[in-house]
Amino acid sequence: MAGITARGLSTVYPGGVRAVDELDLEVTDGELFALLGPSGCGKTTLLRTIAGLESASEGTVSIGSRDVTRLPPGDRRVAMVFQDYALFPHMTVAENIAYPLKVRGAARSVRDETAARTAAGLSLDGLLERRPGQLSGGQQQRAALARAVAASAEVLLLDEPLSNLDARLRLEARTFLKKLQRELALTTVFVTHDQAEALALADRIAVMDAGRIRQIGTPREVFQRPADTFVANFIGSTPMNLVPRDAEIIGVRPEYLAPAPSGLFTGTVSIVENLGVTSLVTLDCGVGYVVPEDDEPAVGTTVTVDAPPARVLRYDRETGLLVR
Repeated sequence: MAGITARGLSTVYPGGVRAVDELDLEVTDGELFALLGPSGCGKTTLLRTIAGLESASEGTVSIGSRDVTRLPPGDRRVAMVFQDYALFPHMTVAENIAYPLKVRGAARSVRDETAARTAAGLSLDGLLERRPGQLSGGQQQRAALARAVAASAEVLLLDEPLSNLDARLRLEARTFLKKLQRELALTTVFVTHDQAEALALADRIAVMDAGRIRQIGTPREVFQRPADTFVANFIGSTPMNLVPRDAEIIGVRPEYLAPAPSGLFTGTVSIVENLGVTSLVTLDCGVGYVVPEDDEPAVGTTVTVDAPPARVLRYDRETGLLVR
């Protein structure tokens, strides 16, 4: 196992586009770490720079105690699973899984044994003779993961590995992926634009924007105390309420607000949105709060809502930074 350290890392494309911009990052041994952010924020470029598929323009990348900044991908002992899985269509599942060992010159018997053992651990043992075109999306995902695991890498890098799966299969795959990573205790970094996926899977999350990291923290830390208004707006199934007050912005999540005789905000109900077992109620003052199903107020009702003081955050109105 090995951790990952980036210091002053930049990846600059022709024309001066800084996809990764003077970034510092540390991922610890055995950690499941998420790079989260909107499209174009630099998260995939950062992953590819760690893998060696993109060249670092400035700064360094270390895996364990080795500086790998100028090493080719094959010498970094990393395994990568791409968004489209990148399985070889002309090879069987067994041949795909064993391919990294074949490249290293391992004996056929070793390759076959490793492929069989890895496939069994991922419930693929009955599919070894099939080709990728004969597999479902979930089976292809497991085959790609099996190939990465069989490579005996120090670091596993995942580029939106669940994005091609349907909603139900994504939930199953999330559980499977977290269990697998715990069993392997393998340092894993995965890229996603899905904040629910990052919150569910990661030990820690780096929220990225414009090539830089806005906040690093546990899912609980990032959800409960966003470092700035960008993170506050990006994280959560419903955006945080951000209401200007003098030189500051009051921030409070809809989940923490509830009707009260007196409180932070008063307004008239303008919209009620059904979210399943809960509903999002929006007041005409621009504030939303969440209520259980069957507790929705009627549109036009005047409501006052409040939150526990510990759940109310303050942000600097000019910089957008959390006021601690």
